[in-house]
Amino acid sequence: MRKRNYLPVGLVVVGLSLVLAHEVTISDEDAAVERTRQHVEMLDTLYKTAIVLITDKYVTDPSKFSGASAAKMMFDAMKESGYHEVRLVGLTDVMVNPGINAPQDAFEKAAKEKILAGEATHEEVVTVDGKRYLRKATAVPVVLERCVMCHGNFAGNDGAIGSLMYTVPLIQ
Repeated sequence: MRKRNYLPVGLVVVGLSLVLAHEVTISDEDAAVERTRQHVEMLDTLYKTAIVLITDKYVTDPSKFSGASAAKMMFDAMKESGYHEVRLVGLTDVMVNPGINAPQDAFEKAAKEKILAGEATHEEVVTVDGKRYLRKATAVPVVLERCVMCHGNFAGNDGAIGSLMYTVPLIQ
């Protein structure tokens, strides 16, 4: 009886499984984007909940203090601490400070178009000075009757009036 050598067949099977396993694994870059995307979703829920609660419980006269003012103070604190950047951007033609609150760059302008067309978010990964960031825009709808104190032209509207525009370093 002849002895068979299964070593070449075994090497082919092992090699093939390594190739297949490599193809289905998520790259480190993709994993970093996904981690950062989940982080931004958490921040988005936190910020929007805070804005709604502040508006609902404390805003009685928007000329004295508005939910947007509170949000911008939170966003400034996060940026000054070096965590991330987020801007509250108006998507309507009626804004208090269009020079500050209007979309500023190509990403924000593209996000405006997509969100006004009905998409909930818009995102891209960018590299700035050798560091990678997730830029993500999320829709801000009118959710309280009190919102129309400042956004009277949106009474009865369930579409987006603004967007939170995030720039977050990828989480490695």
